Amino acid sequence: MAAYLISFPASAMDVAPEDLPAVGEAALAVVREAQEAGVLLFSGGLDDEVAPALVDADGTVTADLYPESADLGGGFCVLELESRERALAWAAKLAEACRCPQELRRFGPGSLP
Repeated sequence: MAAYLISFPASAMDVAPEDLPAVGEAALAVVREAQEAGVLLFSGGLDDEVAPALVDADGTVTADLYPESADLGGGFCVLELESRERALAWAAKLAEACRCPQELRRFGPGSLP
């Protein structure tokens, strides 16, 4: 078993505002399905109303961010699955629900709780 991160940046969603509730319900249905299947470790989205911070080793806090992570908002879930093929299948379900492609990444060894 391995843990897989399935995610998308907020900018990937090109959904009309009136369709957002339906997209949210569809995504939540897939998350519930994963929970019922016993493969969900964690899911959620980042809160855009709370500013991110960069914290240095000496405790210095700034509003700077790594350029690569500036568009990190969006949604994600972490699933524990037996194969990459199963992870790809779950990513496809989430892509359909969220109406946008999903990124799939596998966590390294020792990453499971």
